[in-house]
Amino acid sequence: MDCLTIYEMGTMKSLTLLWKVMLRDLGIRCCTSTDRDIKTFADRYEHEGLSFLTITLPRFGKDFQKSLDLGKVDSSLFAGFRRSGGLPVFLQGFLRRVFDPSGMVLPDPDIDAIFAVRQLCFVFEKIALDCSKERYEKAMSGYVQTERDVKAADGRVPERELVHLRSSFAMLFGGSIDRLNRDLRDGRYDRFVPKHGPGATADRLVGNQKFYQSSWSSRLERILPAGEFLIPNWKYFAQLQGVDILSPGAEGPVRVISVPKTLKTPRIIAIEPTAMQYAQQSVLAAILDTWRNDEFLSKYVTLQDQTPNQRLAREGSINGRLATVDLSEASDRVSNQLVRFLLAPWPDFHEAVDACRSRSADVPGFGVIRLAKYASMGSALTFPIETMVFISIVFNRLRKAHPTASIQDLKTRALESTRAYGDDLIVPVDIVRDVILDLESFGFKVNEDKTFYNGSFRESCGKDYYDGVDVSVTRLRRVIPTSRRDASEVVAMVAFRNQLYYAGLWTTCQWLDSRIEQLLGTFPLLSPTSPGLGRHSHLPVSGYPGKVRGDYQRPEVKAWVPYGIIPKNGVDDVAALVKCLISGENPDPTHLERSGRPKSLSIKLRWTPVA
Repeated sequence: MDCLTIYEMGTMKSLTLLWKVMLRDLGIRCCTSTDRDIKTFADRYEHEGLSFLTITLPRFGKDFQKSLDLGKVDSSLFAGFRRSGGLPVFLQGFLRRVFDPSGMVLPDPDIDAIFAVRQLCFVFEKIALDCSKERYEKAMSGYVQTERDVKAADGRVPERELVHLRSSFAMLFGGSIDRLNRDLRDGRYDRFVPKHGPGATADRLVGNQKFYQSSWSSRLERILPAGEFLIPNWKYFAQLQGVDILSPGAEGPVRVISVPKTLKTPRIIAIEPTAMQYAQQSVLAAILDTWRNDEFLSKYVTLQDQTPNQRLAREGSINGRLATVDLSEASDRVSNQLVRFLLAPWPDFHEAVDACRSRSADVPGFGVIRLAKYASMGSALTFPIETMVFISIVFNRLRKAHPTASIQDLKTRALESTRAYGDDLIVPVDIVRDVILDLESFGFKVNEDKTFYNGSFRESCGKDYYDGVDVSVTRLRRVIPTSRRDASEVVAMVAFRNQLYYAGLWTTCQWLDSRIEQLLGTFPLLSPTSPGLGRHSHLPVSGYPGKVRGDYQRPEVKAWVPYGIIPKNGVDDVAALVKCLISGENPDPTHLERSGRPKSLSIKLRWTPVA
């Protein structure tokens, strides 16, 4: 059983108790008996352990969603679960409120039952647990295999399809890229504002240390000169004497690592070198600036707002005219050759995008390999580039479906019926099969488990709908803590409790409240705007016993408050001036002395505003 040996039995028991409480809570809500389900759960958990909670149940949930999409329970679904008639015996009380005995979706299925099955199946799907060594090695092997797949796909796409796609790409993004290309050609870098993120780098510089970076690449120097990015202005040119300009062969690789995603497989990301990360952020800032100032793109491509995708997914669940499409390994399958071809008409912008791309990766167990993808998850440009590629493929198919339409008419249709937020796509149902074929022809993998276009279920960007009703689930992100010292787990459990409250699982919330009170001693009623860890409620928090702080004239109570100490990491002289110039006004007065992510999270009992 995956990872069982590293968890105390008490922690494991807490997860199973939570699931059973939630099952009874949802059973009462749906007026159905759950006694048989508890027995089945206990038997399966005894044999499968944690894998039943984190792998088997999510698989059941995905088959349930696919049944909603197909309009019936297909014989190929729910493998490993005993059936009675056309339905699995497990959770059958809920399933009978959605499907008839033969397995066909009812004309008016119970939305609460749909929510209940999904909540029970997905609650532990994304809990932050390390995979087994075998699954970790399989994920790294898959990363390398994807590279081979991308190389193979590069040679399969007909050139006429590439040319047609580039034409569609230009219709959408040509105007904004023209402006960026002109800026770079004329040596104007006002839009290209760099920044250092808080995360790790391949060369292991952290926090303010990144402003003392001592290397730049010759590829970057040709299009994004160090003098424009590493010093306040050219008056400080002498400061560049200590900067090593690396030839392409001397550039460092990205460092490939895994982070928890699901117990079935980890998420593979790549940590970029400091110089690359810094330059990528400057190109990203320029791209976003031109989109904000473009009448069409400002409405169409919203990388910092998921609500357009969610709104269209809800519409699709009601009228059936819009599909939601999801891709697997999306960022790792965006070919660099495809990106180069699409950007070829804009040589300066293309050079900038290419210069900030790392060309190799250090993969555990495989060494340093040459990359065929544009970039892995971890590059600041991965998300915008993949979004541009995917929405261009969708728009290209829209053009083919309406060959006589004007560009303005096509853009109007696109605004009404298509979207891309990374690999979350919204597509008109009448062209979705063609879009799927197009995506596959360019080497992408459509995730069938999360692609919906037949029934009344849709999901996109974290929101799930059935016939217009939100049936999104609440997931537990960390194991249930056994001590106040497990601060991250405590914070996650409180957030989980409060999300369940707004989802109407109040009996489950009462069970969690008792656990949290045992752990913390105090768990007051607080507003969602309070910084403290407290119970959220539809009830008013005013008048709660505590005190009124005189200098602010606000009611306060004692509550646990999360905090993390930012590491000491000073920067001064020219490097400090660069930081101030690119970051503008910083609300933290100690930002030149402390920087980076806190190494750990703690909680402290203190007087806290209730709202």
